[in-house]
Amino acid sequence: MANQSTSHPILCASFNQDNSCFVIGTKDGFRIFNCNTGRLLYERVIGAFVIAEMLYSSNLLAIVGAGEQPSLSPRRLCLFNTTSGTAFRELNFLTSILAVRINRKRLVVILLEKTFIYDINTLEIKSTIDTVPNSKGLCAFSASLDGPFLALPASTVKGSALIYNVKDLHSHCEIDAHRSPLAAMVFSSNGMYMATASEQGTIIRVHLVSEATKSYSFRRGTYPSTIFSLSFGPSADLPDILLATSSSGSTHIFSLGFDLNQRSRKSSSFLGSLMPRSVSDALDPAHHHIFHNAFPAGVRSNAVLRKIDKVSDTSISGPIALRATISVITYGGYFQEYGFRINDRNEASWTLEHEFNLLTSTAEITTN
Repeated sequence: MANQSTSHPILCASFNQDNSCFVIGTKDGFRIFNCNTGRLLYERVIGAFVIAEMLYSSNLLAIVGAGEQPSLSPRRLCLFNTTSGTAFRELNFLTSILAVRINRKRLVVILLEKTFIYDINTLEIKSTIDTVPNSKGLCAFSASLDGPFLALPASTVKGSALIYNVKDLHSHCEIDAHRSPLAAMVFSSNGMYMATASEQGTIIRVHLVSEATKSYSFRRGTYPSTIFSLSFGPSADLPDILLATSSSGSTHIFSLGFDLNQRSRKSSSFLGSLMPRSVSDALDPAHHHIFHNAFPAGVRSNAVLRKIDKVSDTSISGPIALRATISVITYGGYFQEYGFRINDRNEASWTLEHEFNLLTSTAEITTN
């Protein structure tokens, strides 16, 4: 989603589909970094950009300008080749582009009241979806070709989401997630689950997409807060944990299958191991770990769970240890990587493993 604020040096920031790289847009151009090393991989200084999306680690980049110069109109989408350094295709629209998403088969362009779905190779329009007004360009898109879902707001007065199958080009279902309008959505890596947060930001829910049912409800806090980003763990099956960042400056970790499966094994089936004893079980604070003051309050952030290592005993009551790597981009201009750990007593710890300024020379970047 394009960042509309110009008070911070970062205008947009996004991780690629496997979280191995990320790209930022600034008032001067865009920069691509390697998540593992922090190395600046590519830089182009040609003007301000409010949307920049990578296709995995390929040379394809989808970019939209901020409109500060005629060649970078917010109504023009450029497909940019980082190898040749040129835009090889352009798509022009009647209104400003609010978000762009891509995977290996589809290109999705979000406008205020329309969403266009293209074949990524031929740029043939495959479908056009009329939507409710979506001024923030809110959407979620699964990179998986087996769970090829796009989620869009279905209402401006309540938190319902339209789930659309971009492969077979039909509406899959509608999920009633919250009482107030949606503020954040994300799919798991296989497209099987979707997490949502409303504008209130007090409750975060996880839904089983195939059944359009709610699997978990987590309480982030008592007072309203804007959820800036949501991210599932990278598991191909049931994600272990869910990450959220908020305008309070806090980062939140919610346990899903990691410990709930140990406490509630109602059947040997996959769904039986997924579901806790009741949805309200997930409101237990034991499933929620908070890192306060992770970044300045009010500064937009984008965070992902990149790596998870889990060691568990084969017995139901055995000890469990979990280690995760969390990468955070703040629109204040910094990249941070944290190590997160939960021991067998459910005690959590956070360690800042490295941090660097996204706008300074690569020579100043250091990693541990």
